[in-house]
Amino acid sequence: MAQTLDIISRITERSSTLRLAEQKVAEAILGDLHAAASASIGELADKAGVSVASVTRFAKAMGCRDVREFKFLLAQAVAVGQRFFDGAKTVPSEQPPELADVVYRDIHAVLELNRAMLNADMLMQAAHLLLGARMIYCFGMGGGSTMMSDEARYRLVRLGRPVASYHDAVLQKMVAATLDKDDVLLVFSTTGSVPELLASCEVAREYGVKLIAITALGSPLAKLADVLLPIKTLETDLIFKPSSSRYAMMATLDMLVLELALLHKESSQERLRRLKYVLDAHRGGGDLHQPLGD
Repeated sequence: MAQTLDIISRITERSSTLRLAEQKVAEAILGDLHAAASASIGELADKAGVSVASVTRFAKAMGCRDVREFKFLLAQAVAVGQRFFDGAKTVPSEQPPELADVVYRDIHAVLELNRAMLNADMLMQAAHLLLGARMIYCFGMGGGSTMMSDEARYRLVRLGRPVASYHDAVLQKMVAATLDKDDVLLVFSTTGSVPELLASCEVAREYGVKLIAITALGSPLAKLADVLLPIKTLETDLIFKPSSSRYAMMATLDMLVLELALLHKESSQERLRRLKYVLDAHRGGGDLHQPLGD
């Protein structure tokens, strides 16, 4: 008996390879699976802000004969897995779990979702761009994206990459105006829709700068990217809990940096050895597996 196609996994796995209009369809569907399963083709197109033809192309890109078959598989997947989708959105009122369990569960859910979206070819393309860059500039604005742009700087400098990070809107635009085709922008944004950030990226693109974006499928920033490493947020109704989306960005960054380190393994190994040597001396010793930092 043939195994039933898990259409939701297929959407997350293939979406980053699609054209922008089809990425918007994927984002709209993943944003509300229930509504997408019952929507007409026209309603799906309106929600995604694309043409009906784009919805049809998306369905075929998912391996379906037409939109009708796609919607059947989507409805089937939603019905079978509903309690798993709902589990990340609500806290049972009759026996509330420990807050730590809520936090850990949401982190696990967002990591699992984003692992399925990762595209190995694009990850390698991004690593090659970073390896060949004269200078790497990391941009981010707002809470998690700001933090992640600095995190990228901390990670890349350990591998001997020339790197800087900027968060201020005016300074980003000034920096973007100084770049050229030998530089690379690494940009973080969970929504991909921050106007000031987009404006700076557009300036850099005018001067031929390659742009790697860790951002949402179908977003304006995704449209500007030469290499898109897509992320999907998974926010819950518990408004007091910090967003788990930064874990998706961090995991993607960690995988990107690992690919980069392996592209020039001997050089990376020597630099990391030096770091370990200097830090152990600074801390008065250390065991074999202490982190390269603190």
